[in-house]
Amino acid sequence: MADKTSSGSSGAPTQDNSKKVGLIGLVGIVISAMIGGGIYNLPQNMAQDASAGAIIIAWIVTGVGIWFIANTFRILSAARPELTNGLYAYAEKGFGKLIGFFVAYGYWICNCFALVAYSVLIMATLNYFIPDFAGGNNIPSIIGGSIITWIMYFLALRGAKQTSFLNIIGTIGKLVPVIIFILAVATIFKFSVFMEGFWGMKDGVALTLDWSNVMPQVQSTMLVTLWLFLGIEGAVVVSGRAKSQAAVRKATMIGFLVTLGLYVIVSLLPLGVDTQEAVGKMADPSMAAIMLQSFGSWGEIMVNAGVIISVLSSWLVWMLMLGEMPFAASKSGIFPTAFEKENKKGAPSISLLWTTIVIQVVLIASYFIGSNAWTTMISITSVMALPCYLFCTLFLFKIALKKDSYPKGIFASRTSAIVTGVIGSAYGLWLIYAAGLNYLMVACIVYAIGIPLYIVGVKQHNAKAQLFNKRDKIIVAVVIALGIAGVVYSVMSFGHF
Repeated sequence: MADKTSSGSSGAPTQDNSKKVGLIGLVGIVISAMIGGGIYNLPQNMAQDASAGAIIIAWIVTGVGIWFIANTFRILSAARPELTNGLYAYAEKGFGKLIGFFVAYGYWICNCFALVAYSVLIMATLNYFIPDFAGGNNIPSIIGGSIITWIMYFLALRGAKQTSFLNIIGTIGKLVPVIIFILAVATIFKFSVFMEGFWGMKDGVALTLDWSNVMPQVQSTMLVTLWLFLGIEGAVVVSGRAKSQAAVRKATMIGFLVTLGLYVIVSLLPLGVDTQEAVGKMADPSMAAIMLQSFGSWGEIMVNAGVIISVLSSWLVWMLMLGEMPFAASKSGIFPTAFEKENKKGAPSISLLWTTIVIQVVLIASYFIGSNAWTTMISITSVMALPCYLFCTLFLFKIALKKDSYPKGIFASRTSAIVTGVIGSAYGLWLIYAAGLNYLMVACIVYAIGIPLYIVGVKQHNAKAQLFNKRDKIIVAVVIALGIAGVVYSVMSFGHF
């Protein structure tokens, strides 16, 4: 398919409105980006280290924190509507090209890891129907995942508008098994079982409410809950291809509320059917194990089929989103010029190609991780996403702090914007603390590797441009030092992730 280089200074391609995505399509993108395969293993993921009471607290913390992040995107889409393609544009405008690059690059790479996690999950699920894909990252699984990756690449080349209908159908297809699961499990839910060991168990004795016991349980869920909400920025990322910024704001909030409600119900209902210990030890996907145990093989088949539909739908959405980030970053002068190219459908073809290549490389590397490939991939994804969200909340706080830089007449007051920026930033810092050293070190390595890409990108756009100012040199030195420390730490702790 022939390529053409688009023009325009805003970072968004010049397109007629008929090629842009409306509210329903944007809601489908947001929900589909968030609800992937993770919801089908949510009962086990949450119950593995957290009791019912701790899970409720975790959802309150997560719900409040993610709401402020979602509200950050809503406010920024109104306060700075010219900054399409969201995350990196906000970081660049607020903190300079280098920080903008790290956000664009980090978001791009971390979600390539996410798609490899999707591959591991879908191939492990296919193992239920075709017993050759054990673990999801053996050689047959790598081959199968590679085939799906390249199919998604060719579908994404059709563009966001052309694939939005597929996204809507996929969203419906993934929600039906989840709703059936909720209705079925609700019929056998027992409050007495739910309250047993409500704050956890130790040596067969139920614990009482004690923050020294509960908070470690809550902290253990943080990377899981962050992983589940990756994609809340979906409408913002493709906002350059949306029919209006108002639709972006509505889609973000609708997607957040629907998804949060489903996550809370799915994670808590099984604890009224079986004990925390039993649910925490269930095989992936744990929703299928619960359905098999309580309703027979039809329930297990339905859930496994739902996983496949859900992951495939989300995979396509993420391919579209990931293609947008390097494309827009290149138009801003911080990625190599080749990433600016579009095909006749308006899809960022070179950006999509390199996204697919990165996914393929990480997919092959996942073979060497072993049995915990799924956990490793979602943890690296979550940790690398943290700076991307943090700089957006900090940018909102920065523009709201000065009266002359915050617009009047939008739906959110300046005070509301300041509160949103502060609480959203605090939540982001809490997540970094909760992430743990292992995955933070891996993230440092990946960020350090990206620095040459920035150098090439800046020089290709302007050979005489200054690469780093005084502040940037300090940042680069810190990132490289942390990357080297990450290599040393990862070698020393290899096998203990």
